[in-house]
Amino acid sequence: MQSSAQKILFITSSRIGDAVLSTGLLNHIHRTYPNAKITIVCGPLAVSLFEGGPNVDDIIPLKKEKHNKHWLKLWKRLATHKFDIVVDLRNSIVSRVIFARQRYIYGGYVDKSTHKVEQNAQVMKLSSAPAPHLWFTDEQVDMAKKIISSEGGFVLGVGPTANWRGKTWPYENFVELIQHLTAKGGIFENARVAVFGAPGEEDDARKVLQTIPESKTIDVIAKTDPGTAAACLAQCDFYIGNDSGLMHCAAAVGTPTVGLFGPSYPHIYAPWGQHTDYARTSKTFDELIDFEGYDSKTTGSLMADLHVEEVVNVVETLFRKLS
Repeated sequence: MQSSAQKILFITSSRIGDAVLSTGLLNHIHRTYPNAKITIVCGPLAVSLFEGGPNVDDIIPLKKEKHNKHWLKLWKRLATHKFDIVVDLRNSIVSRVIFARQRYIYGGYVDKSTHKVEQNAQVMKLSSAPAPHLWFTDEQVDMAKKIISSEGGFVLGVGPTANWRGKTWPYENFVELIQHLTAKGGIFENARVAVFGAPGEEDDARKVLQTIPESKTIDVIAKTDPGTAAACLAQCDFYIGNDSGLMHCAAAVGTPTVGLFGPSYPHIYAPWGQHTDYARTSKTFDELIDFEGYDSKTTGSLMADLHVEEVVNVVETLFRKLS
């Protein structure tokens, strides 16, 4: 690769979590081609995660449409462009039919049994996997500091929701966990608690929020875009949450993070970095959904056998390791 590359197209996921995990590769591109102009293609919900990125020339929100019409629209928009490098983590036809001097396309040579961060690194044939990294606009940072003031002491961030109810740890467990960690003698004694939740997940998040003493609560439930939520997570001192985009944001901004896993794959989607860890159910994804009448659309939480004591142990072990 030549550091003279000037125009780069980066096609990443429509989902927030996968988009965050791709930012390590994007950071590698920034470092390798510091003068490049980068066009990013991502899902509409992920746009705010890239707005603060250096050398970002354009961000194209790509909303999925029936019969892959979204790819046709993207091709029409980019057909007259010439790129030095195209990096496509979506394995799309567009990256094959537009002009590019070099193409790196997610394909069959990627080991899909490895962590997603490592898979992304394999796309560009890197010898090591660059860690996810997020950048913020001044507006996102200012808003985050208004929501979570640096005054007032330690902040524990909590993400009790997810985009699928099967992946959500019962809210009663979150309540018990928070009470244990913030009680007198607890590892986060007297901490403020910032409760996060995406739009559409407000009810479940508020079930947790309303159990915390009002003087210690910070409400970050459906109040921001994902980029600003990530900036808020950077204001937290520790984060605990279900496997979700928020969890990956917390890890990417360097906040010590513990993810909670049940019907998902931690070997692929665990939070990334030496400042992270996870707790998981005793049963695997396949075992959790192996029962008569299972329906992903109607199931409740599938994480009941992850006990509070197990999560406490993982949290305390990580906190002491990093202290």
